[in-house]
Amino acid sequence: MTYRAPAEDHRFILEHVVDFAAVAGTDRFAEATPDTAAAILSEAAKLCDDVLAPLNQAGDLHPSRLENGVVRTSPGFAEGYRAIAAGGWIGLAASPDHGGMGLPMALNTAVNEMVSGACLALQLKPLLTQGQIEALEHHASDELKALYLPKLISGEWSGTMNLTEPQAGSDVGALRTKAEPLGDGTYAITGQKIFITWGDSDITANVCHLVLARLPDAAPGTKGISLFMVPKLLPDADGNPGQANSLKVVSLEHKLGIHGSPTCVMQFDGAKGWLVGGPHKGMAAMFTMMNNARLGVGAQGVGVAEAALQKAVAYAQDRVQGPTAEGVPGIIGHADVRRMLAEARAEVFAARAIALACAVAIDMGNATGDAAWQVRAAFLTPIAKAYGTDTGCRVADTGVQVHGGMGFIEETGAAQFLRDARITAIYEGTNGIQAMDLVGRKLADGGEAAFRLIGEVETLAAAARARLPDLANDLWQAAETLREATEALLAQDLNDRFAGAVPYLRAFALVLGSAFHLKAALADPARAPLARVMIRRLLPEHAALLARSRQGAADLYALPPEALAG
Repeated sequence: MTYRAPAEDHRFILEHVVDFAAVAGTDRFAEATPDTAAAILSEAAKLCDDVLAPLNQAGDLHPSRLENGVVRTSPGFAEGYRAIAAGGWIGLAASPDHGGMGLPMALNTAVNEMVSGACLALQLKPLLTQGQIEALEHHASDELKALYLPKLISGEWSGTMNLTEPQAGSDVGALRTKAEPLGDGTYAITGQKIFITWGDSDITANVCHLVLARLPDAAPGTKGISLFMVPKLLPDADGNPGQANSLKVVSLEHKLGIHGSPTCVMQFDGAKGWLVGGPHKGMAAMFTMMNNARLGVGAQGVGVAEAALQKAVAYAQDRVQGPTAEGVPGIIGHADVRRMLAEARAEVFAARAIALACAVAIDMGNATGDAAWQVRAAFLTPIAKAYGTDTGCRVADTGVQVHGGMGFIEETGAAQFLRDARITAIYEGTNGIQAMDLVGRKLADGGEAAFRLIGEVETLAAAARARLPDLANDLWQAAETLREATEALLAQDLNDRFAGAVPYLRAFALVLGSAFHLKAALADPARAPLARVMIRRLLPEHAALLARSRQGAADLYALPPEALAG
């Protein structure tokens, strides 16, 4: 059994669940008609099924390697990347001013998810480039845009993001990389960065690094950080790659998963760089790229979950172990196996819908300038990232369990999904940080954005009572419990909120995901059984999760470190 990209599920969600028609109804995205969207999803699915999915295991078995200072990529990755670039997929949502298609983020998110399911290790390369494109579009000078954007959009060059240092991970403000003015408008960048995804390769003609560094007069902390474009090869007068810049790959990390994706330790020794945005404005520019990446990473989690689930279902249908209910062949006839697969499918749909809803909010904010859409997009981003990646880990783990002992054997391929998915819950801000962002900054408006979403869920549930009363009533009550828990969190101090942030985020995701399932069932009665799995089996977790979210932090700090050590 091979991976099949879920283009039809994306089409259904866009048309019937997250109101993509509103995006297509704007002047900016008027070309994103239903026919155009369907054609894009169909073509992307063909690329995933025929070209990219066959590379997934090869990347795992034959990792990227560093030879004489050059990263050599996994077999077939160069051809796969060129197929992505030749199809215009890197610039799907990029501005037409520099060669992009200018299509909605919702379509880009759907495509990125499918490509992730096909081969996550390779998908990371265009994803980082897409984030760099958006950062340059918003913050770079016209000269930098003209030089870099066409080559990044075409895939001729690729982009990276350089934040983390050995002593500065999530605490970006502790970074030490320096930027010294050279007197000609350029800067000498010196320092070391770690965990740089696709920091080098033998696939593209140039690798363009966005690097966070401090100017000599910089204030301490994040307020003193600037952002610089530092290419591997310095462009010549004609914009072509010229002499080598003063940077190198020191080593590649040996990782649990995504072996085909080179994760580099980068050393910059007076490398020439160009300021992106204003001095000391680096975090604003970098967050443009990171917010893009956070939604993209959430979609990565969903993509891996989809691939792992497809493999688990195929195995469960073929594997025979004992008599099953009603003579259904394969272990898929056993109630507990059916439970695992059904709950996994329900969460994949929920996480996919949340990611697409976030993308639609981004599109509507960009197309209309309406602050309410922008606030909604910001609120949904940490939920999409954390719930999407948690779903990736959860479903991949379930896939191993469905395989039983064979899931623990590498040759079956089930374990690779679990190993690959695990990083997604860590990078672009760990899921704990996403949850703290949700209960901190995202509730700083007094909960207005949260209450607006909760109100919409309650309105949907109330309207659905005539057709699906059991599901509608359960959802309405869950939304009301979420409202009460949100009010309780708002009355707590920040550290007490942080102690309950992770269960609160999952509870919010379960409520939103259940609402999207209910909308799907109203649009297509054939989807009601899956909605019932989500609302009757998974949604009840929300009560326990919200009870945990309200406990505060005192009991956690009552345990001294030595007690935690055992």
